[in-house]
Amino acid sequence: MTVVLDPTSGKVAQSIETAPRPSSIDGLKIGLLDISKPRGDKFLDRLEERLTERGAQVSRYVKPTFSKPAPVDLRHEIATNCDAVIEALAD
Repeated sequence: MTVVLDPTSGKVAQSIETAPRPSSIDGLKIGLLDISKPRGDKFLDRLEERLTERGAQVSRYVKPTFSKPAPVDLRHEIATNCDAVIEALAD
């Protein structure tokens, strides 16, 4: 069992089931979300190279600012167009 704590909430921790992992990324549509922190794009550039080498289709997305949640329309676009998403957190 994996325990993940949400640093944005001071409320009591809840158990949440993780999403199932795909057996392969070949042919999957993977979204890479840059949260607009310095050098996050550098990390995602390299990750995109590695994912496409392994057969994934990659789409890039950028949040307007790291200090606020992603806008609803951006979250909707990612959710409807991607099988999985990776978010870059870097400074």
